[in-house]
Amino acid sequence: MTVTKSVWSAPGFGAYLGSTGFSGMALAMQQLLLSWILIGILNLPADQVGVIQAVIGIPGIVLMLMGGASADRTDARRLLAQIYLVAPIFPVFLLLMEQWQWLGVATVTLWGLGMSVVQSYSMPGQQAILNRVSGDLVQQGVTIATAIGYVVQVVGLGLAGQIDRLGITPVLVMQALSLLLAGIMMLRIAPMPVAQTTTSSVSALRGIADGLRATYRSPVIFDALLINFVSSIFNAGSFVTAFPFIVKRVYDGDAWMLAWLMAVFFAAAALSNMLLLRYMPLKFPGKLFLIMQLTRILVLLLIWIKPELWLLVVATIGWGLNMGVTTTLARTIVQESAEAEYRGRVLSVFSVGMVGSAPIGAILLGWIIENFGTLNALVPAMFVSLLLFFYGVFFSKVWSYRSATTD
Repeated sequence: MTVTKSVWSAPGFGAYLGSTGFSGMALAMQQLLLSWILIGILNLPADQVGVIQAVIGIPGIVLMLMGGASADRTDARRLLAQIYLVAPIFPVFLLLMEQWQWLGVATVTLWGLGMSVVQSYSMPGQQAILNRVSGDLVQQGVTIATAIGYVVQVVGLGLAGQIDRLGITPVLVMQALSLLLAGIMMLRIAPMPVAQTTTSSVSALRGIADGLRATYRSPVIFDALLINFVSSIFNAGSFVTAFPFIVKRVYDGDAWMLAWLMAVFFAAAALSNMLLLRYMPLKFPGKLFLIMQLTRILVLLLIWIKPELWLLVVATIGWGLNMGVTTTLARTIVQESAEAEYRGRVLSVFSVGMVGSAPIGAILLGWIIENFGTLNALVPAMFVSLLLFFYGVFFSKVWSYRSATTD
């Protein structure tokens, strides 16, 4: 008699969550720290902030694809351990710049570039390892890992939100320690030899090209990635670029207010994943993924009308719930559909859609904020969400996608 396994009993899954938890905490701190140092400490305008965010984010596009190729050609666990153990150099660098009173656009940009390298080069490997430590329970593994990721983001944001009270130095020390612990936890996972089907001698550029071809060969992966990429430009872009300005300019908030609102957002995203886990495996995840594009319009509309603070909190919760579901389902569709040999590279293309679209959104939305008003930066996201729903239903394979895990 076959007993249903739990992903929690899979070897290495706990250590994997520990590593991704600490690294996720550090990167969540990065998201708030970068925004607030530029907006609240250096007092830069939105269009300049958008350009700086783009400069920091653009190298990540290439690095993410290279990271995906490396994840398929090498022991991804060893690669990630090396990245996380070296990464504390970057927060320590900014800490020294602040102590020596050299904190400015140039030094903040260098720190941001370093952390962007860490995030971009590690994400594909993280996702490729998840398949190995989850076994055949991929939907459970993705959902739990995503939920834990949101929970630690709440913690990271809470720590970063103390920047006005404690100063930059203690917060950067906590960021450096989180990255160090992520590397230590990754070393607790058993070595993961490269699969025999993968040719480790293939060059990085050839590996990237193979991954792009593998993505294009699968209509459902291509459509899911396209929808996710366009959505990320305007919707994730609104959260990363416009939301801090909404807090500061529209509600006259400080770093702590931004931190707890972002924490509410990610806590709601974690809750959505807990709820999803209850109903997994889903037979038609693509249908729910596309329906959530419509519900996002209502959330953004509510924020756009400049509600009272309590209603802004409600809208932020709704936004987080929506993002948690859409991100998990998009990743699940891609992760289930990707060929094992190319999974790391395909997931790196997915990560480019999530993170690599940020530079485009930062420049575009920063320009909209300064020329049409802070809240009006949300308007394009509402129209795009509607268009993506119709494209997904009538012109893509996402609506009809059926998970093989339910057969």
